[in-house]
Amino acid sequence: MKATFFALLLTLLTACVIVSAINKGDIIVQHNFDGITEQATWNKVLGPLVQLVTTERGSKALRIDRKQLDSPSTWVQITLPASTLRGCKIRIQAAVKAENISVPPNSWNGIKIMLHTKGSSGDTYPQQNLPQGTFDWRMADYVANVPLDTEQAILALGLEAVTGTVWFDDLNVTVYSKPRPPPPTPPAGPPYKGHNLTRLRGAMIGSNLNEQDFRDFASWNANHVRWQLLWNGFPHSPADDGDILAYETWLESALKHLDSMLSVCRQLGIHILVDLHTPPGGRNSENECNLFKEKRFQDAFLTLWEKIARRYKNESIIWGYDLVNEPVEGTIPDTLMDWRELAIATVQRIRAIDSEHAIIIEAAPWGGPGALADFEPLPFEKIVYSFHMYEPGEFTHQNVYNDIPPISYPGIISGQMWNKEQLRHNLNRVLNWQRDYNVHIYVGEFSAIRWAPGDSAYAYLRDNIDIFEENGWDWAYHAFREWPGWSVEHIGDKNNTQRAPMPTDRQRLLIDWFNKNEH
Repeated sequence: MKATFFALLLTLLTACVIVSAINKGDIIVQHNFDGITEQATWNKVLGPLVQLVTTERGSKALRIDRKQLDSPSTWVQITLPASTLRGCKIRIQAAVKAENISVPPNSWNGIKIMLHTKGSSGDTYPQQNLPQGTFDWRMADYVANVPLDTEQAILALGLEAVTGTVWFDDLNVTVYSKPRPPPPTPPAGPPYKGHNLTRLRGAMIGSNLNEQDFRDFASWNANHVRWQLLWNGFPHSPADDGDILAYETWLESALKHLDSMLSVCRQLGIHILVDLHTPPGGRNSENECNLFKEKRFQDAFLTLWEKIARRYKNESIIWGYDLVNEPVEGTIPDTLMDWRELAIATVQRIRAIDSEHAIIIEAAPWGGPGALADFEPLPFEKIVYSFHMYEPGEFTHQNVYNDIPPISYPGIISGQMWNKEQLRHNLNRVLNWQRDYNVHIYVGEFSAIRWAPGDSAYAYLRDNIDIFEENGWDWAYHAFREWPGWSVEHIGDKNNTQRAPMPTDRQRLLIDWFNKNEH
């Protein structure tokens, strides 16, 4: 069914305040919907479903109605200056009020205040989810990355796949942070890896594996595990409650389990990366790390890494420390450190205790390839940089959170052909970033859900691993004996939760690569 779109394309002169050198706080878009100028601007898109109305507050607002589900979306679009904003983070704020918003079919549907970027590596759709039903005026406020390869950036306001009425007021889009500076001349010589092997090839593992599990994994000839310190689940856990004493009690129990398996891993030649999957404070309802909301969580974070460094500074089977899994900052109070600043402070604390182990850094938000390509490296040696590969997410996570028709790889996914060449193109931004700074890359997670149709999951894993190997990257599959959805020991039938009697094609693929390992 054809969608209803009301496209508002504003010129830079009327929509934006652009300066020759962009700085934090610069205004990109600002609309309060009051006055003659605003009326003239928005007259271009007003109609039965989109109107400027006077509210009970005495000022005007943009009202968008959706009365019937006869088309997916009703929204207005504001074009942002993509070439100016490449590599920036922008802050998007608006007052929002809603009435009778129906239940969205998916978590990402509903009231939209969404940035849509288009670039050669793919599209991104950062947004802040808002509730259904009826609610009075509240502020939507979030930070979004504009990837370096962005060719078009559009801000959408409206309703997607729901009925009801929504009002928008006091819309502001500002620069939250500037792009990373141009890279300096990289240091000569091979990049630091933190190990002497040709490659680390292994998997992230479930948090409660026993000795037999490690022996089974070693029988595949794996030489590496990413050991997640995970408190019950991801992204949400008991840490979200903010009880630091309870968190410290859990962390000590998790480290004791790691201690109990060290001798086994030494015997088997399995090199361990300690991954803080659950940070102090957990995550909020927007999946942002509370590390970036309260100082007490940053203090606890610094202290716990001192504790871990003291505990393992002389342990040779530990490869390194992955400071936090998939950091997400959101808006950060002025009194707190952002992720790069906190990472710098943490490295300084660790290096005062342990000068040798590798420190692994993922970029915010979510540790993806684009986030790493936008990240400014830390001013230290002996750092390895990591990303997680789940792109396109519509394929890798199909029917994990919702019920959608099967999506195959290779194939057209969200209007774009995804095949090995597109994967390579997508990952070239990481390769180029690596060359700019002469650093080593570790793929800390990659996967495809096992019930992807046909041999799609196998093909996706095969093509990614080929590219990782071409680029000389260490890698860890997600995951070994964690959640059955990612398991290569299970067949593609979603309803079959038993391990297969014979190795699957995905398991054989991993074993074929593991057989190249040194220990």
